[in-house]
Amino acid sequence: MIIKRIFDILCAIVGLIFLSPLFFLIIILIKATSKGSILFKQRRVGLRHKIFLIYKFRTMYMNVPGGLLTIGQDHRITPIGKFLRQYKLDELPQLINVLLGDMSLVGPRPEVEKYVALYPQQVRDLVLSVRPGITEWASIKMIDENQMLATITNAEDYYINVILPQKLEYAMQYARRHNFFIDILIILYTLKKVVIR
Repeated sequence: MIIKRIFDILCAIVGLIFLSPLFFLIIILIKATSKGSILFKQRRVGLRHKIFLIYKFRTMYMNVPGGLLTIGQDHRITPIGKFLRQYKLDELPQLINVLLGDMSLVGPRPEVEKYVALYPQQVRDLVLSVRPGITEWASIKMIDENQMLATITNAEDYYINVILPQKLEYAMQYARRHNFFIDILIILYTLKKVVIR
């Protein structure tokens, strides 16, 4: 949808310009509190199975062993990282992904290859038929996913068998009937959720 892409580009440009002072402050805090790169980059699966690098502000210490999932008060998370994660500020560099065309402002959250491989074929084709996004209904409804996983003995098993199917339901609903009005609604709900936090 051309209108959606134009909207994404304009919002990404305005967002990057408007938020540049905040970006600068976050960069200083990251560099001042831990060693390592400013950005965290990870391979994700995007539109029509295309692999791309997602960008986030780094919230973890470098070279500390751990799994793909972040669970509760993960020991790998830096002090500033906890703050960035709580208010979803670590996600802001994904405006660059939006500008590059890898992502949209709204769409199913892109997953790592390991978990996408577990999708049933029809589900995979449907979810990957739309550009992945920074936010979606699942991001809003399951905003405290990390804290929920902290209460589970086998977190990855619970993620694969309980959380992931729920996320895919939201993703399929969006892929089947998304439009500009729904996108605006999701953006507004996301902002409301973050502000409340």
